[in-house]
Amino acid sequence: MEVTVEKFEVEVAYATTTAQFLRKITVTTGTTVKQVVEQSGLLDQFPMIDLNTTSVGTFGKLTKLDQIVQSGDRVEIYRPLIADPKAQRRKRAAMGKDMRKGV
Repeated sequence: MEVTVEKFEVEVAYATTTAQFLRKITVTTGTTVKQVVEQSGLLDQFPMIDLNTTSVGTFGKLTKLDQIVQSGDRVEIYRPLIADPKAQRRKRAAMGKDMRKGV
């Protein structure tokens, strides 16, 4: 019985405040998210990334490093948030209320 190995493309995306990394790579069936990140060269370009503590996802949904990628997936590496988005929204809303009161 002959085993066929399917090859397909996936993207790897990462951004800092000053740089962006977006690369398409060709992988085979059974490749994991972790393997995709390692094969992309991202960790060479951004050695400060620690996959053990960094969140990763595909198309905006968190995923695990051992998740098998599918054809056309975009693997994303997320930076830690600088500020809590909910707290920032509350702050802007409070400022808006103050502005309407004439304060």
